Amino acid sequence: MSQTKFVLQEKEMPRQWYNIMADMPRLPAPPLHPGTLQPCGPDDLKPIFPMSLIEQEVTAQRWIDIPEEVMKIYSLWRPSPLYRAHRLEAALKTPARIYYKYEGVSPAGSHKPNTSVPQAYYNSKAGIKRIATETGAGQWGSALALAGSFFGIEVNVYMVKVSYNQKPYRRIAMETWGAKVHASPTNLTESGRKVLSADPDSPGSLGIAISEAVEEAASRSDTNYALGSVLNHVCLHQTIIGQECKKQLELAGDYPDVIIGCSGGGSNLAGLSFPFLLDKINGKKLRVVAAEPSSCPTLTKGEFRYDFGDLAGLTPYMMMYTLGHDFVPPGIHAGGLRYHGESPLVSQLCHDGLIEAAAWGQTEIFEAALQFARTEAIIPAPESAHAIKSAIDEALKAKEEGKERVILFSLSGHGNFDMQAYADYLGGKLTDYAYPEEKIKEALSRLPKIPA
Repeated sequence: MSQTKFVLQEKEMPRQWYNIMADMPRLPAPPLHPGTLQPCGPDDLKPIFPMSLIEQEVTAQRWIDIPEEVMKIYSLWRPSPLYRAHRLEAALKTPARIYYKYEGVSPAGSHKPNTSVPQAYYNSKAGIKRIATETGAGQWGSALALAGSFFGIEVNVYMVKVSYNQKPYRRIAMETWGAKVHASPTNLTESGRKVLSADPDSPGSLGIAISEAVEEAASRSDTNYALGSVLNHVCLHQTIIGQECKKQLELAGDYPDVIIGCSGGGSNLAGLSFPFLLDKINGKKLRVVAAEPSSCPTLTKGEFRYDFGDLAGLTPYMMMYTLGHDFVPPGIHAGGLRYHGESPLVSQLCHDGLIEAAAWGQTEIFEAALQFARTEAIIPAPESAHAIKSAIDEALKAKEEGKERVILFSLSGHGNFDMQAYADYLGGKLTDYAYPEEKIKEALSRLPKIPA
């Protein structure tokens, strides 16, 4: 028994992004200016974002047209395939039907180009020739480097140091597409120098790298900033995933009981789940699960509070689940999930009970990744392996209960550049690290004292 593949034609691709803010029972509290504590307006964001993206960030319009130039680039790899995982189902001896949406078919190997391409497009239309950004595991940096090459934009990437050292081929991919890559924290910015003065051996974090990229963008008139997750417009662009999935599941004659996505900043989970959450908001019975690492348990152990999106406090305050903006997680191989905060949209939906969360250790997610690779043949990214672990867990519960269950998860990227992580696991070198409760409480105690 093999995979069943459900493929749409290019003409069947969604031509609009879905904006869940039009349908949420409760909208997130607005981002606040750190100086005035007043809601941020367009003028506060114009120094680092083009107005078209600022409008997408704040609008409650339900459907946003995808520009034709973006559609043409999307069509290089979209629609992405949906697979039925028959071989994994057989190995688990489960009555559950397991589907996965495979985003690793993009040129950058993940879901990230779904937003890097429109972000580069809108910046190009605004006359921007240079973008600064950060990246964790390197998937976002690769995606933006790729998009920059399409639109003639120079890309400067601050890559979290531990991932810079763990994943050299992602750095080389970025450089191949023309980007410049720096191991963050660096001596190039005030934010980086401050971190290094306190801890010369800092492994870095997404919060630190964001500070460096935002600082560079804010200090140069020729440079804008781009973020690969967290923000509303990023989640918006990713909803092409879930919209395609809905059409593909119609071809399969099925509908999910549970939807699962790995979650760091939240864009992958949002992209898959938001079009389905519209059904749940309208009464459909459905569960959505965010799978995160136990070493960076933002949704499972963080607090729903206003906090900075970066270490240095250069971003607005955002209402989100957070572990504290100066929280630096250990150097796990799932570098894309090492973020202290979470998308305000995902956070609000989780706070309101429309999304739930599960946290997994590093060794158990690699065990799940191997089982998946040996049945379904695709080697998954460590980030995606968190979703696989949750999907296997749901399938085994269905087996215990003797009930059918339709499970849909996002295989957000391949692991072809993550062989060192697999070598470490196979060599018995990986360890689990559940962040100590006292360290989490310490980081949370330094959160800004801002009432919700």
